Amino acid sequence: MSVSVLSPSRLLGGVSGILQVASLLILLLLLIKAAQLYLHRQWLLKALQQFPCPPSHWFFGHFQKFQQDQELQRIRKWVETFPSACPLWLWGGKVRVLLYDPDYMKVILGRSDPKSHGSYRFLAPWIGYGLLLLNGQTWFQHRRMLTPAFHYDILKPYVALMADSVRVMLDKWEKLLDQDSPLEVFQHVSLMTLDTIMKCAFSHQGSIQVDRPSDPTEEGSTTEGRGAGEGQEEEALGFPGHPPRGQREAPGLPRPCCSGCACFRNHLDQMPYTTMCIKEALRLYPPVPSIGRELSTPVTFPDGRSLPKGIMVMLSIYGLHHNPKVWPNPEVFDPSRFAPGSAQHSHAFLPFSGGSRNCIGKQFAMNELKVATALTLLRFELLPDPTRIPIPMARLVLKSKNGIHLRLRRLPNPCEDKDQL
Repeated sequence: MSVSVLSPSRLLGGVSGILQVASLLILLLLLIKAAQLYLHRQWLLKALQQFPCPPSHWFFGHFQKFQQDQELQRIRKWVETFPSACPLWLWGGKVRVLLYDPDYMKVILGRSDPKSHGSYRFLAPWIGYGLLLLNGQTWFQHRRMLTPAFHYDILKPYVALMADSVRVMLDKWEKLLDQDSPLEVFQHVSLMTLDTIMKCAFSHQGSIQVDRPSDPTEEGSTTEGRGAGEGQEEEALGFPGHPPRGQREAPGLPRPCCSGCACFRNHLDQMPYTTMCIKEALRLYPPVPSIGRELSTPVTFPDGRSLPKGIMVMLSIYGLHHNPKVWPNPEVFDPSRFAPGSAQHSHAFLPFSGGSRNCIGKQFAMNELKVATALTLLRFELLPDPTRIPIPMARLVLKSKNGIHLRLRRLPNPCEDKDQL
């Protein structure tokens, strides 16, 4: 008796054979992939042998050392232990080389290596491919086209719009003073910044801060709130003739205007102490903690160490600004570091980076910071909430894990004529 070709036993045998062949192919592919990863890791170990680093797990890398938002503390420790640069193993064959020496970073910023595509690609659906994400000739053309719009003289008329946005925020703060509780300021400052951009870039006539009420309980972060500090000059807020805090009524000195937009326009470049305080705050808490670059060609650093093509380097702005070999006592708030003529001044990239891809809007940002700082300190005394000290954590930008909570105290207003704005 013959057995049918389509009998169940033959079908099962055929399926079993196919599965066996498929399993062998998958196993073979896995072995090939494992061999590739092993060879790639060995190549990386050889390429990075000049750069010591803490012990890492063969698969998890240094990931376990950065749990519970301890990344910034680890970076500060590595900066003190490993000179100039240190590899950060992510997992398997993935590695980033952290650079926190100014001479090393200047070498990278002087090149035309593209930005890390992996670190920024998820932003493309939100912001599109503009100056932040573009590379090569297209970036250069866009940059050249936009640069005239950020000329110093072009930005001067925007100061009035900046002052208007800050005043709306400060008026909201006055209404919240009766609540006798610390104010979480991140959302307020974010809306004020958005308001300024909408007015300056898009001629928006309304106020985002009024149209969209902020939620005082929403937590976030910017740089940690600080006062202008103890001024050793008679222009603590930068206004001509403005005395330091506590000496507002010093005899022989003119009374400062509460807002003085004209004063801002004419004297933004004459606010030395305020500028020093802003830069020192940005050094301690850089909004962008690191910038990624992928080496398109090999690079050799001033001390002779080198990296091959294809290695991803991270310019650790946070690490540079907390490097004790560059900044003595880096955790201390000391605005005198940025005094004119200071030798350390050239080592600060702040949030604006450097080289050909430095921030095109740095003058706009500094103007807004000066206006917001001066107007705020003329109306309020800012005190930190000792029960909720901000806990910085590194993401794409520097954030506070628990928000930024401040206690406000209204200061006497020496000038009630707000029409001067």
